[in-house]
Amino acid sequence: MIKIYKYGEVENDEIFSRMADTVDVSDIVTDIIENVKTNGDKALFEYCEKFDKATLTSLEVTEEEIEEAFNAVEPEFLRILRTAEENIRNFHGKQVRNSFIINEKNGVVTGQKITAIEKVGLYVPGGTAAYPSTVLMDSVPAKIAGCKEICIVTPPSKDGKVNPVILAAAKIAGVDRIFKVGGAQAVAALAFGTETVPKVDKIVGPGNAFVAEAKRQVFGMVSIDMIAGPSEILVLADGKSNPDFVAADLLSQAEHDKNASAVLVTDSMELAEKVSASLEKQIPMLERAEIARASIDNNGKIIVADNIMAGIDIANEIAPEHLELCLDNPFDYLDSIKHAGSIFMGRYCPEALGD
Repeated sequence: MIKIYKYGEVENDEIFSRMADTVDVSDIVTDIIENVKTNGDKALFEYCEKFDKATLTSLEVTEEEIEEAFNAVEPEFLRILRTAEENIRNFHGKQVRNSFIINEKNGVVTGQKITAIEKVGLYVPGGTAAYPSTVLMDSVPAKIAGCKEICIVTPPSKDGKVNPVILAAAKIAGVDRIFKVGGAQAVAALAFGTETVPKVDKIVGPGNAFVAEAKRQVFGMVSIDMIAGPSEILVLADGKSNPDFVAADLLSQAEHDKNASAVLVTDSMELAEKVSASLEKQIPMLERAEIARASIDNNGKIIVADNIMAGIDIANEIAPEHLELCLDNPFDYLDSIKHAGSIFMGRYCPEALGD
């Protein structure tokens, strides 16, 4: 059951602490990277059979496989993917940077030249869950920037196929090549290249501890986006919020990973207790109930503050990856938020929709 804390009545170390079921995988990842560097495709085939339980004859997804997957996905879901792609394209289109030259003094010329990365590799998780959103959010900005070749790596199922929704999202986003390889071995393949997988200039995308460690080890030989940790969500909600909605939003990230962190900060003890009860009702209904249960029990917490402004101070201290402002007039509080990855405004903007 999620823990409820009254801010000011317990030590801050306890409120802000976070448990993590961490295992040092660095030596394992080092061996995998060296094997892929030395043996190329042969190592990838072996790891695919060992970790994914799939026997492959080819590492690259064919056009026929992409078309088959695209036709197997429900038309309504394809419509949703296209809408998401359009939204992402419109948003990131505003972030395009331009070259410039300053020639204001005789004989002095300064400037900046913006050049798109030529080849990028996108890691898309595909083990216990599929994330077509990751495909879109990573590949669409690369297309807008003008990257010449966009490659996806993602683990196959036991039947040797890639989840159809991932392939459908890749087709809609205009991805150039897709490879059936996951884990640290996929990162190594993108970093150094194999007979089939091209060496890229930058690797982006989320993954498990092995993927994160592999990105850490190849950084410097290839660019990376960041070394991502377990997912985080913090919901700042007042007593007028719907407890079932708040609980569902917390679970939207808790079901990602046993080490994920889901936190509610509120000025209402009544809401805190109702959200706790709703979590207990909703968790058994999830397909990934075991993961969500572990996340809520280990890292989930509800912090009751004296008022919303005190809650904002707590949110700034935690600095969450995702922050929801479940409040009336959320834009009134926006300038007070100093530390958050992404912010979702209002009672009807859940993190999953906002992503």
